[in-house]
Amino acid sequence: MACRVLLLAATPFPDAVVAAAARLCYSAVSAAELAEKEKAATTASLLRHLWRSGHYSPFEHASFTFAVDGISRVTSHQLVRHRIASFSQQSQRYVSMEEPDVILPPSVAGNPEFAGRFSAMVRSAHELYREMAEAGIPKEDARYILPHGWSTRLVMTMNARELHHFFTLRLCRRAQWEIRDLARLLLREARKTAPLLFASAGPSCLIHGECGEMSPCGKPYTSLEELLNEENC
Repeated sequence: MACRVLLLAATPFPDAVVAAAARLCYSAVSAAELAEKEKAATTASLLRHLWRSGHYSPFEHASFTFAVDGISRVTSHQLVRHRIASFSQQSQRYVSMEEPDVILPPSVAGNPEFAGRFSAMVRSAHELYREMAEAGIPKEDARYILPHGWSTRLVMTMNARELHHFFTLRLCRRAQWEIRDLARLLLREARKTAPLLFASAGPSCLIHGECGEMSPCGKPYTSLEELLNEENC
């Protein structure tokens, strides 16, 4: 299964909501009045100023809910380490794994010998899983034989502040390839609804002009377009 991301829901007018929340801190009028008067040009300038100034709390007022399909459990285990988020993941206890469905890493796919052996091992593991389940072994126990790379699906909700943090870490070239591709798809979806909030999202090399890693990759991104146009998972 190919990786797919769909934005299911988001805070209405997220750019304006964050801007109004920020302006409220220094205004005598209500956030509702401020939101009504908000203009896109001034919103963009304000959001850039907020982020560069480290004033991140207003970004927490905009949240985004995504449907994610076709990622491996290797990647979902990394994803749930982002604790300021909510996750609902397909259960292998209750959902039967009817067909072999494992994410094949590009490095394996590019090696015919190991790609063949990889696929054969997956089929063998799935056959044993199926036989155990048919023999009455609970699916929650039979699943122990399934590979880490087994495909899964989930729903994830994050606020804009945590999404920025996620993009900083997971769009870095040093991040694992699959979660980096997932992050790219998430950013594309988020920008459709909140283009101003995520106008400057990305890894440290792109946002701050320098790498935050102890061992830089040596290939910094030159633009957001370069990052977004890379291959998907």
